[in-house]
Amino acid sequence: MQRKTTIEHWNTAWAQRPRPRLPVGLEVGTKNTQEVLRHRIRPGMKVLEIGCAPGKMLSWVAKGLGADVSGIDYSPQGVEVTRWLLGEMGIDGDIRQEDVFETSFAPDSFDVVYSNGVIEHFEDPRELVAIHVRLLRPGGTAIILIPNYGGIYGRLQRHFDPQNLAIHNLEIMSEEALRDLAPRSGDDHVAVYRTGLPSPWIVSWQRRWGATGRLFSWALNVVPLMLPVRIPSLCPLLVLEIRRAEADTASRTPTDAAYQGDRRCN
Repeated sequence: MQRKTTIEHWNTAWAQRPRPRLPVGLEVGTKNTQEVLRHRIRPGMKVLEIGCAPGKMLSWVAKGLGADVSGIDYSPQGVEVTRWLLGEMGIDGDIRQEDVFETSFAPDSFDVVYSNGVIEHFEDPRELVAIHVRLLRPGGTAIILIPNYGGIYGRLQRHFDPQNLAIHNLEIMSEEALRDLAPRSGDDHVAVYRTGLPSPWIVSWQRRWGATGRLFSWALNVVPLMLPVRIPSLCPLLVLEIRRAEADTASRTPTDAAYQGDRRCN
């Protein structure tokens, strides 16, 4: 499986420990991800995050949604930071440092398996998507979120940080391409959609503008929080959801019908 990043890249990315507190919705990128997860995760569910470092979202899933959490990350530094953060917050999570393609977690183990900004770092992520589904119990849901660099965000990122854009698989950043990554099963239900309030956080303004770019991000961040309008061309997330069929397929509830309070852009 050809990766577009190295383990050194991620060890550097997770070199600093985050503050031991839950992420809040004041940052619109965090709010967007939380909005997707809160409609799928219920108290007591067994939830796995693939690519879990630095553990901030996983800590929110545990504390904010009441889930029993586990995580995989192949970066030793990322796992150390995640374990530290969960420990500081009193969360009992099973965090494993391993290659997801050789995971020690058993198939059919989780109610929800999710990843956020992971599969786009692979040349061909179909097997990785299949692993999300394989780890689900019957009736469980895989939630795969990736940044939407297929439109205006991609053009901006190409200007501000082309090196970062180069480690993303842009070919999967459309609804059609993302749907094609789902395993072929007539019983599983697949949904693909764009979502999220316009977000400045997936563009690296600071690469050209330094500290001014960071301040610019926070200034832009205020606008969608005050005017929460979803504009299809500015939706920053693409989401692939795969609901594994129940053992009794007659009792299966379609993913689309289950998504109450839908915040999709399309």
